[in-house]
Amino acid sequence: MEFEPVIGLEIHLQLATESKIFCSCSTEFGKPPNVNTCPVCLGLPGALPVLNRNVPEFAAQLGIALNCEVRLDSQFARKNYFYPDLPKAYQISQFDKPICEKGWLDIETESRGKSRIGITRIHMEEDAGKLIHSEDSNDSLVDLNRAGVPLLEIVSEPDVRSAEEAKIYMEKIHAIATTIGISDGDMEKGHLRCDANVSLRPSGQKEFGTRTETKNLNSFRFVKQAITYEMHRQREEILDGKTIIQETRLWDPDRKVTFSMRSKEEADEYRYFPDPDLPLVHLSTKIIETFRKNLPELPETKKQRFMEEHGLSVYDAEVLSVSKEISAYFENILSYGASPKIACNWVIGELTRVMNESGKSLHEIKITPENLADLTKLIESGEISNKIAKTIFEEMLNSAKTPAHIIEEKGLKQISDAGKLGQIAEELLAANQEQVEQYRAGKTKLIGFFVGQMMKQTRGKGNPAVINRLLKEKLEA
Repeated sequence: MEFEPVIGLEIHLQLATESKIFCSCSTEFGKPPNVNTCPVCLGLPGALPVLNRNVPEFAAQLGIALNCEVRLDSQFARKNYFYPDLPKAYQISQFDKPICEKGWLDIETESRGKSRIGITRIHMEEDAGKLIHSEDSNDSLVDLNRAGVPLLEIVSEPDVRSAEEAKIYMEKIHAIATTIGISDGDMEKGHLRCDANVSLRPSGQKEFGTRTETKNLNSFRFVKQAITYEMHRQREEILDGKTIIQETRLWDPDRKVTFSMRSKEEADEYRYFPDPDLPLVHLSTKIIETFRKNLPELPETKKQRFMEEHGLSVYDAEVLSVSKEISAYFENILSYGASPKIACNWVIGELTRVMNESGKSLHEIKITPENLADLTKLIESGEISNKIAKTIFEEMLNSAKTPAHIIEEKGLKQISDAGKLGQIAEELLAANQEQVEQYRAGKTKLIGFFVGQMMKQTRGKGNPAVINRLLKEKLEA
């Protein structure tokens, strides 16, 4: 039996505000436990919330970027449930009057091509605290620094049909949010988390199957892995004649499995009602239009521009446009006269490799756009080979010196003099007459042997194009 997955994502995005959503406590990450707290975020009796005005403005900007209708009068509600890291025993969120609704985001995958993922709603809410479980005892500690940190929850329609689509959709949300500047998107700090609702149904069936929700997936890789596992698990359960239980599950990244956490709650179990301490959130048509007018260039638009202006492939343009930091760095390189294709190769190749291996961001790496542009221009002009360029690149990482300085200091300039290289080639062919005869007898792949020997004798500084031309001329004379 063939099954079709039906997937919906609930993405929680932490906003880049200096203070919490309903009080003036700092949102700074990494402070000692319970330092960033006050009577409001501790839920003490008599403490009243006051809305951070940046939060609805950020929400509206994201809603516009995701093609949503922005509600001019949205309302906060109390979502009632008890958990140790939620001091009030309710979370301030939104229910029937969220700030944004009825949006969409287009994605593209190899398996399904272009598809449109509907966005049901975007609503504002506060984050809960964090429980810390001791390995040495049965005790659990609570850190409420995160309680009250502002979140947007982006709820998709169940339009996603594969784990790959889920990953790409989440990556695009991340790219848009960081591009418009409403979130840092640092997933290691929990700034972007995802709950994945997954169900299977027989191919051709309209009715949905029973869904499970896998909570708190905090990386693109985990989203893809968890959904893939859950699809496989549900398929095996159905084929074995078992019933899928609607439940909340967690992902174990070490064992690469999901496991049951609790039965899934429904909306009526939360007993939502309007928060009496908070008035309606009013936004004017004028401010919405201002946000729409001032929206920066979004990743999809930038991708198309990179393809049209610089002749980049779909893949290259996608990689460069998905990060605001990387796309700005790439365009800075071009402003110094670098070739778009060569610059693109170095940014998504060596530079990205260094970032992944070191865990550093671009601004922490010593290579400036101007220096990398100079390196690419030296490659393009033939003054250095790609091999030498990699040596220079590594030195630039360590010293922040210019390519010209490193070439001069280490004597790395490429040898392109045909007279000098021709003399070396003559001596090489004279010393390897057997291979010369084999080449002339039809074993033309031996050109690689001669080129290798030439590069060895020039200590990697010989111009490969000139060497190839000279060798062929002399071997075929």
